Amino acid sequence: MVRLAMLIFEIVGTISFAISGAMVAIHKHMDALGVTILGLTTATGGGILRDLLIGVTPPQAFRDPLYAIIAIVTAIITFIPVVRRSFDLHERQLNQILLLMDTLGLGIFTVVGVAAAHEAIPDASLFLTLFVSTVTGVGGGVLRDIMAGTTPFIFVKHFYACAVLIGALICELLWNPFGYVTAMTVGAVVVMILRMLAAHYRWELPRA
Repeated sequence: MVRLAMLIFEIVGTISFAISGAMVAIHKHMDALGVTILGLTTATGGGILRDLLIGVTPPQAFRDPLYAIIAIVTAIITFIPVVRRSFDLHERQLNQILLLMDTLGLGIFTVVGVAAAHEAIPDASLFLTLFVSTVTGVGGGVLRDIMAGTTPFIFVKHFYACAVLIGALICELLWNPFGYVTAMTVGAVVVMILRMLAAHYRWELPRA
């Protein structure tokens, strides 16, 4: 059942992050291949890094092509002229859509990371679980931003990683008392709410 819950969460997160990556690529005026690769990388990058960290090799993205196929198809659909023109919006509107997609993917992949840590290492420490969930949540976005030539969100945007850590911690605390479905749902929602509130109210960590 944990695997089924992870599958559902991962599919939704994959679509969200693929759209996010594709839209960044379109905004950077990349060609169809660039849009596809950036969408694929954003959607699967965090999961690949996670699996390498917890010793799941080859990573799930390579053993089961479902996620890669979903990401590629999503990116291609996003690149279709009719769809692409719908993203030809003012900068503020584009940023809002990117924020929404990125937030959705971030929340989902954070709790998927918690579930993956539990599945691979049943007696995983809290530190390991939080680290794995953070990598799962932000890894794809970091790779996306680096490949797009921009500073990764995690370093500059509204305590991006802090929202992940808080959501992952809540998910972990709820895991045994309330079950994995409740824990994953609440953890993901917490990440999304904190991320949106931080963006709206411009909550930020101290800067150098």
